[in-house]
Amino acid sequence: MSKIPKAALSLKQFMLRQEVLKLYRTIFRTISQVPDAATRQELREWARHDFRQNKHQTDELMIKMLMHNATRSLKELQTSLELSGTPSAPNTTERSR
Repeated sequence: MSKIPKAALSLKQFMLRQEVLKLYRTIFRTISQVPDAATRQELREWARHDFRQNKHQTDELMIKMLMHNATRSLKELQTSLELSGTPSAPNTTERSR
């Protein structure tokens, strides 16, 4: 009998989960740079809703697609902040590994 709980993640799943969490943190760090409080709150609610809506997703391809879409939205937000003259959080999504 194995001592590993049935709910244990495989290494691949664990690594993918870490990437998702890193993206989530980066999104919230970038949102914190938005100067308007109402917009900042709306963006937080949008991000939380999207991540909660997909938190039970298990298909690796679907998770990667969702991450790609979230990364694209993050880059658009960072670009908007840069164009408005607001310094955005460092872009940690493209850090070399």
